[in-house]
Amino acid sequence: ERVQKAKTELLPEHHTHDMAQLFKAMGDPTRLKILHALETGEMCVCDLAAFLKISESAVSHQLRVLRQLHLVANRRDGPILYYRLDDHHVGRILDLALTHVKE
Repeated sequence: ERVQKAKTELLPEHHTHDMAQLFKAMGDPTRLKILHALETGEMCVCDLAAFLKISESAVSHQLRVLRQLHLVANRRDGPILYYRLDDHHVGRILDLALTHVKE
């Protein structure tokens, strides 16, 4: 009976895959630091690099991964791209994870 119930509530394969990719992206300490920094508001690559004390190239690489997974979005102001969390769900996920690890 439990197996039947579990089968009816099984996540679709594409949801399982997308969730695994989300957790994989958030499993990297540098990407988590970037997401945490962006909780305070928009930042450009140079600001994030200075904040994290890593190269702009390394920040850009991580932002590309986060953007592909719709965790961050950007806007252009002249030659500068500013990054922000893509939506309020990302901040909620981060807050929930932090609450969990603090317990």
